[in-house]
Amino acid sequence: MKQSVIEEIAQEQKEYLLSSDNGLQRQELLSLPDLSSHTLIVSGIRRCGKSTILKQFLKSKHKNAFFFNFEDVRLYDFSTNDFSILDRVINNTGEKVLFFDEIQIVKAWELYVRQKMEQGFQVVISGSNADLLSRELGTKLTGRHITRELYPFSFSEFCRFKNLENDKQAVLDYLRTGGFPEVVKSRNNEILQFLIDDILHRDIAVRYGVRDISSLKRLCSFLLSNAGNLLSPSKLTQAIGIKSASTILDYFSYFEACYLLNLMPRFAYSVKSQMLAPKKLYINDTGLIKVGATSFSENSGHLLENVVFYHLLRQTKELYYLNENGRECDFVRIEKGKGKEVLQVCWQLDSENEEREIGGLMEAMNFFKLNEGTVITLDTNDLIVKNGKTIKIIAAYEYLQET
Repeated sequence: MKQSVIEEIAQEQKEYLLSSDNGLQRQELLSLPDLSSHTLIVSGIRRCGKSTILKQFLKSKHKNAFFFNFEDVRLYDFSTNDFSILDRVINNTGEKVLFFDEIQIVKAWELYVRQKMEQGFQVVISGSNADLLSRELGTKLTGRHITRELYPFSFSEFCRFKNLENDKQAVLDYLRTGGFPEVVKSRNNEILQFLIDDILHRDIAVRYGVRDISSLKRLCSFLLSNAGNLLSPSKLTQAIGIKSASTILDYFSYFEACYLLNLMPRFAYSVKSQMLAPKKLYINDTGLIKVGATSFSENSGHLLENVVFYHLLRQTKELYYLNENGRECDFVRIEKGKGKEVLQVCWQLDSENEEREIGGLMEAMNFFKLNEGTVITLDTNDLIVKNGKTIKIIAAYEYLQET
């Protein structure tokens, strides 16, 4: 590519970035470290707001930093050889702080980032593929990187953006709409359909060389229709029409890498038992479930459970479900190998499900020797004391507030 073309693109991108609206300040902005010794990586699913939070970080910390978005259509032919031209453009600006958006689409990008760090530059990266951003940098930068994951709007951010009270109606609205900023603003669900297509074709089929697009789409639709359920790859082969369980496992890893979903393991002290047990499926955003599922019944309890999972995931990565003696507890939060919090999620607690929900929670409390547990419902606040243990029943709109 020509140096003049790259200079023009960089200038236009920077001007647009600085002139555009800041958007809602994300709660993760306050946790972004401003370090010259480590590359900062902000990763997350497409259209969750990564560019916006980079803009907010840039405007608050480094207004004169060099910004470059590699997904610009004019950079379609950008290759490894063009990094030397990009170097000249950067050097001409005199800036020592670099913001790179979606740089991982260029081959050998991780070597270039390491080079810039060794030259004394501070580097900030955003990207939509967890596998690339963790594996390559972990190898090439030998620990000199810090990663922050970004998700669509949390419930609290959703309420702030729409100027809503934290109440039952807001929760219902959040479950229907989801938290992707563009969708919350426009109410146009077609954006989510395009997003799913982008993930399947650009982030998976092209990147990983998947040729059987039909099977990939069938599996995606099945997963979007089964949020909150247990999954066993070996049992999916017949249902999806994919002959090999190992192929399904590969597809799962691709979906996880592009942040479409998370698979939560069953808690067990044995690593082998944990690996063999079915995992519980959660989808990055309830809006994706609404537009992408073909057979998802209106299971509001699973939608609420999905939202609670991502609320917890923003705080910790050590999340499990527990199944002991035929009783299941939805969430167990682990710290340093010990159970710290157990939670059950249901739409409402009534005579039909109370024994099951409370029984599963009590089983988890006894298993981890905890005296307190929590049941999250749509709109109920209450307290139960049973066998010397305290169970707090909390309305979702209170539990989902920012922590």
